[in-house]
Amino acid sequence: MYFSLGKVALITLLAGLANAAPKGHADQKKLLSWDEAYSKAEALVSKMSLEDKVGMATGSGWGLDNCVGNTYAGNSTDFPSLCLQDGPLGIRFADNATAGPAAITTAATFDRDLMLKRAHYLGKESYGKGVNFQLGPCLDIYRGPYAGRAWEAFGEDPYLQGVAGALTVKGIQSEGVIATAKHFILNNQELNRHTSSSNVDDRTLREVYLWPYARVVEEGVGSVMCSYNRVNHTYACENEYTINTILKGELGFRGAVQTDWFAHMETVQSAKAGVDIEMPASIISPCLTRVPGAHWGPNLTQAVKDGKVSEDRVTNMATRIAAAWYKMGQDKDFPETTLRSFNRSEAPTVVVMDDHAKIVREVGAAAVVLLENDDNILPLNEEKLSKIALIGSDAGPNPDGLNSCADQGCDNGTLAMGWGSGAVDYPYIVTPKEGIEKQAGGSIDITYSYDDWDLVKAANVASDADVAIVFSTSDSGEEYIVVDGNVGDRNNLSLWNNGDELIKAVADANQNTVVVIHSVGPVLMPWIDHPNIKAVVWPGLPGQETGNSLADVLFGKVNPSGRLPYTIAKKEGDYNVKPSNESDVNYIEKLEVGYKHFDANNIEPLYEFGYGLSYTSFKYSDLKVKTTKKEDALVKATVTVNNDGDVDGAEVVQAYIGFPESAGEPPKLLRGFEKVFIKKGKKSKVSFTFGKTELSIWDQEWTVPSGEYKLYIGASSRDIRQTATFSL
Repeated sequence: MYFSLGKVALITLLAGLANAAPKGHADQKKLLSWDEAYSKAEALVSKMSLEDKVGMATGSGWGLDNCVGNTYAGNSTDFPSLCLQDGPLGIRFADNATAGPAAITTAATFDRDLMLKRAHYLGKESYGKGVNFQLGPCLDIYRGPYAGRAWEAFGEDPYLQGVAGALTVKGIQSEGVIATAKHFILNNQELNRHTSSSNVDDRTLREVYLWPYARVVEEGVGSVMCSYNRVNHTYACENEYTINTILKGELGFRGAVQTDWFAHMETVQSAKAGVDIEMPASIISPCLTRVPGAHWGPNLTQAVKDGKVSEDRVTNMATRIAAAWYKMGQDKDFPETTLRSFNRSEAPTVVVMDDHAKIVREVGAAAVVLLENDDNILPLNEEKLSKIALIGSDAGPNPDGLNSCADQGCDNGTLAMGWGSGAVDYPYIVTPKEGIEKQAGGSIDITYSYDDWDLVKAANVASDADVAIVFSTSDSGEEYIVVDGNVGDRNNLSLWNNGDELIKAVADANQNTVVVIHSVGPVLMPWIDHPNIKAVVWPGLPGQETGNSLADVLFGKVNPSGRLPYTIAKKEGDYNVKPSNESDVNYIEKLEVGYKHFDANNIEPLYEFGYGLSYTSFKYSDLKVKTTKKEDALVKATVTVNNDGDVDGAEVVQAYIGFPESAGEPPKLLRGFEKVFIKKGKKSKVSFTFGKTELSIWDQEWTVPSGEYKLYIGASSRDIRQTATFSL
């Protein structure tokens, strides 16, 4: 998705002047089955003219309506214009709406309940603003650490992506809003995204990149967005193999395929390939400029009259769109659209935030990954501290003002989301300084410096504090915004704003240094062995409640339970994927994505996938495995987990499968996880079920290999606590 419209003014939260937001649709009506929705859609579309059916499939043009995308209303029926709006973490160009945690941060919770709670409020807010299609979730696998938009999705592992994606679809659509899974497919770098070809073999395509799409299709997702790039030399939105053969054929997708904005390249082949909605009705030229007109609209109508596209295909487009609309119950009392996307002065004030800040704070705290905690410096004890130093611009506000950077296209002040069309405006932001001050109360003296470059000042502020907390960031986003020379993708994995030098200066000055990093993804840590760095805290991109979420963990109100949804390497050369400047982007690593590459090549990471510490400790025992003959439950396993530490806490129990050697898989694959809260001194039995989905590989078809498997149960991809074997 493209373009900002300029600087966004500060949002005034005048609830007394606001209209009440409509209640979530889930409270009003149970969603229809696809069969029921298709029955209604077919009856409606049978009454439509060719022009009306084409209008349903054609965007109204960039910047012409109140949403980032709109379809045309019907003339021969009363089918309305539909509103399509970004994005994966909230509502773009919306006042009085929540700016929540990014998907990558949500993934770090490894918490199904929180994933679903977040999805519900995303759906409720979109419904309340009259949004028909929410343009999320993003399911782009974190193929390499430089990918600019990877923070919009759920990490490097297909299983984790699939679980989080399906729960996100479930929550959004249960509120009466059509979820849109994107970007289909192999959209894994911003560099040359309009021109390059992502080239991949069939097995890798299905086992890695299609896996989460299969899970959201199973959940009934209403829309899928095709991407800019070519796939094996054919544009993704003209690719009959990926859209018709795989998505609509193999996966059985029954909703509507829409193009990414300006990803539509021509009229006929895209229609034949299975695209159902053109977004928007503007054309991108070979020199990547936008010109008036549409590939569809009158051009598609004429193509039908000329016999180049069958009217049955256009009827199918309209039926799929209407079926998604009926399925979510949008034919009954759907709210008026009240966004300010392109006419900000006319949008009515509708507050949709409700108490969603509580969920944002809860997710943000649950996502905090504690990477180091030497000498148990954390949690901070207010009774034993008299002075805390906070150092770094990431601890404070954007000096230019809230939302002063269009689509968050800057790295000023604390970082709580990346930039681009996946970003939203903040209604407010609680900075780390504010959150820590509030938790500390008046008993602790808080000193601070937001200057990243004055190292002498940083050292002076840190030197006499009981604890010095130093903050730094690493940012990225979409390629239409360039920030500090980064054209979407990250130029390197170093900290921004002099972060490495700032951390070293603070650590040299204070023997109790805590490092806090807000980042879109992995960074290099050349200072990690400094003896004065006692803790490293990784909050990710937590959204508007960032400071409160962080303080909840730092002061022990919340016991950290976040886990890394990607691998942090010791050095840059340990990664096997960098953005390619070639016209052909060849996925030569095949199945060895993320931790699977590190495992297969015996490379020790700095912090592995699934890693995270707690303020307590857990002991695993009594792993039991049995096989069955049920397709959805071929293997069942239980393990006992004891909290043998001093405080209550949550453990993320992870299950990895090692396939028979003949299967040609990486050493182990995540195939289950459960987050369990266990009181100190207590234990919990954790169960896993592995069916055909979890135990299959692609070999011309999905098949369960015969042979001996290994089950690894542990606290991360490398911290394996119990193992067992079974044969199928």
